Amino acid sequence: MFNNIPPITRNIIILNIVVFIAALVMPQLNDYLAAYFPLLPQFRSWQIVTHMFMHGSFMHILFNMFTLFSFGPILEQSLGEKKYLILYFLSGLGAFLLYTLWNFLQYQNAYTELNDLGFNIQGYIADPESFINTKVPLRVQELVSEKINPVIFGRMVGASGAIFGVIAAFATLYPDSKIGIMFIPIPVKVKYVLPVIIIGSIALEVTGNAGGIAHLAHVGGAIVGFILAKIWKKHLYRFN
Repeated sequence: MFNNIPPITRNIIILNIVVFIAALVMPQLNDYLAAYFPLLPQFRSWQIVTHMFMHGSFMHILFNMFTLFSFGPILEQSLGEKKYLILYFLSGLGAFLLYTLWNFLQYQNAYTELNDLGFNIQGYIADPESFINTKVPLRVQELVSEKINPVIFGRMVGASGAIFGVIAAFATLYPDSKIGIMFIPIPVKVKYVLPVIIIGSIALEVTGNAGGIAHLAHVGGAIVGFILAKIWKKHLYRFN
């Protein structure tokens, strides 16, 4: 069965599984391969790509790989290996860029206000533990907790952004295809499902209810997937 999966999709799944196992054996890989905020000293250029192969839990990688297995083969066969590979990695890059841009805006707004309040934000970023027993105003505590800590302590992992690009491309090329949704008794056309997911992702991020999930990364990947599919759709049958 696994051998029947088209080669690019199959190899991406294998590579994700190998990296996931490697990170379990060598946890320090998380420090080098997960994507950190670019203004932090932990950031390395290769993390823009390597974060796509890192996952935080077994359920995380299981869900992502099952989704890729569900949508990837059809796109790989219809687009061809080269364009499918471009779709996958550009979607992952788009996910990183949009999520990083959002984090930068959050960080910059908080930085400006903290600076006006006289808080040594650079000192905090360099050594957060030294500020544990420091008494600061409530507003400073709120900004640091809600805007700064998620940026400096968080890191981006997962293939979700790239996979959302695959899903968006699938929905663009095959909008009337029906898929099963948990808790919904009948299949739903994918062209109706994707917009709901995207709107929900934006709402969760903007309202501060992300729950540790990079929802805007999903949106960034979906935007790239949609744009590429729109460009390629007119010439779909020329690929084969």
